[in-house]
Amino acid sequence: YKSVHEASPSSTSSYEMVDEESVPDPYKDVQPHWFFCCRADDSTSWLPFSREDSDKLENTYTTGNQDEEVVIAVDGERYDVHVKERKRYAVYWEQAPTEVRRCTWFYKGDKDTRFMPYPEDFSKMLEDAFKEAVTSDQWKKKIDFPTGETVIIHNPKLIMQYQPIGLQDDWISSPSEQTRPRTVKRGVDSIPIDIPDGEPDKVDHLVFMVHGIGPACDLRFRSIIQCVNDFRSASLSLLASHYKRAQQDGLVGRVEFLPVNWHSALHGDATGVDEDIQRITLPSISRLRHFTNDTLLDLFFYNSPTYCQTIVDTVASEINRLYALFKQRHPDFNRAVSLVGHSLGQQTIDISCLFVLKVPSGDPSSLSSNTLEQILTKLDLKQYLGILKSENLDLESLSLCKESDLKDLGIPLGPRKKILNYIKRRWLPEVRTQAVTSAVDYEYFDVGIGQVSIDYPQLAFQPQAFFAFGSPIGMFLTVRGLKRIDPNYTFPTCKSFYNIYHPYDPVAYRIEPMIVSEVDLEPMLIPHHKGRKRMHLELKDSLTRMSMDLKNNVLGSLRTAWQSFARMPVAALPSTREARENPHINSSMNAEQTENSEIKMGMLNGGRRIDYVLQEKPIESFNEYLFAIQSHLCYWESEDTALLLLKEIYDKLGVAFEQPQQ
Repeated sequence: YKSVHEASPSSTSSYEMVDEESVPDPYKDVQPHWFFCCRADDSTSWLPFSREDSDKLENTYTTGNQDEEVVIAVDGERYDVHVKERKRYAVYWEQAPTEVRRCTWFYKGDKDTRFMPYPEDFSKMLEDAFKEAVTSDQWKKKIDFPTGETVIIHNPKLIMQYQPIGLQDDWISSPSEQTRPRTVKRGVDSIPIDIPDGEPDKVDHLVFMVHGIGPACDLRFRSIIQCVNDFRSASLSLLASHYKRAQQDGLVGRVEFLPVNWHSALHGDATGVDEDIQRITLPSISRLRHFTNDTLLDLFFYNSPTYCQTIVDTVASEINRLYALFKQRHPDFNRAVSLVGHSLGQQTIDISCLFVLKVPSGDPSSLSSNTLEQILTKLDLKQYLGILKSENLDLESLSLCKESDLKDLGIPLGPRKKILNYIKRRWLPEVRTQAVTSAVDYEYFDVGIGQVSIDYPQLAFQPQAFFAFGSPIGMFLTVRGLKRIDPNYTFPTCKSFYNIYHPYDPVAYRIEPMIVSEVDLEPMLIPHHKGRKRMHLELKDSLTRMSMDLKNNVLGSLRTAWQSFARMPVAALPSTREARENPHINSSMNAEQTENSEIKMGMLNGGRRIDYVLQEKPIESFNEYLFAIQSHLCYWESEDTALLLLKEIYDKLGVAFEQPQQ
């Protein structure tokens, strides 16, 4: 045996023992793997493509004309790689192109946490030298590079790179540190790295995710793009674990999540609002005021008709643009689409529930004077039909009239009140209420959903479900003057609505008490993705159950007391097989939770429950104030939330949920 220290051109503290007598393998071509560069703050890392994407790139590189540019879709077709240019471009959002490499050789210094790929020309020189060493069986080969680096191929298993002294960091003074070599590895299979699994080609469902206030979505100040990437990765892992059998049978593909960014449009040069706000901002505590201007003001903008129009226009146009682009890249996609709104991302619900509300049934063009005549006859006001027809008024245009308009037509006070009241209450109860500056008629302000009086744009599709994360929808409706939501109210284009929140989220509000005010209901507890309550919540339930048994004199002995305390709850979401083999499993679930889930909660979510609460983590339960802000930003990394979405989506597709065995 001989150490690296003896073969090095200068001393080193890295000693790796190798077996010189081992018989080298015959030369085989190195298997390339494609990587892309990822830059965050001041750090640069190289991440591998999935094996499927890397194979597509390699096949294009080896079989195609390298003088012609070829574009290959990767990462679920969210990115395009220009093979000749070696650049990776985002498809759906604005992002600077990143470098791509065909990687064969890698290096890692003592202080590095992962192996980094060499540039392709550097790797080719190493490969040529390695091939010569293998075929000639001549080792301890020294390769000097024009940049001053030296690589010594001691044997197939030990290859080191030595930096020239001039390239060392100035603060390093120790001779042993100055000459510390880098470890060099050949081929991606020789380095410890997680190569991601490829994504299924088939898309079962499309979800647009709209961010809340501010440009950052979590405490790490990550963008909506990064957060949605994490949420998508979590959903892929959950599909593999909770729909494993369906995946094996080819029944499940994947769910595509796409981010919708509206903050930059509101705060860009087009509106000039940031410049206007900056002129009136006080100079003290500048960082806090900058944070307020960049985030909290979005809440006030949304209640302003001027900037609310900008927000909803941006959200709707961006969703429609993404949808058209997605359909272009997936022409065979014919599945449903859903919406997610985090915090102020609730504007998607204003858009999705309003854009066809001008007609409760049928097409606007089908409204005629005959329909108007029927209404006037019912109101015993048929004598005014001629006046309205002379102005070419039908129900749609009549719904836009104010009382002053009818007064100008010569219609007396009593009849015009009856006409407008009928239009408001019977024909169009859910349409926009009144301008924010007008007087509010609270008698008739308790049905439907209140909106700021602006022009709401149309979406290009009808969403299947809307998921609100940490949303202040309930608060917004209340301050708009809405006392209650009619139990019969339903979104014309969106039949499912889930209000999901963390118990300590300071921005979240409930919806169900606005529908069923006479019953005090706890929200539905979202099961842990592993199928149980968190341990501290189980302990709390056990203590509560034990105290109730003691109070009711049910316990006759210490042994039965312990049994009551130690009785473990069943999985909150039992698998299909468990439910089939153990019919009693559902009946043994928490009785209150089961009973609550069966309560009819109006038609806003098809009669099902609306409010769903996450389980707090043990550390969060110690101080709810300390984790309040974090709680509002936790949804992007919550596997429990992702599983609830997947279950709603695949229940609609008739795919069985399967709780993995613990």
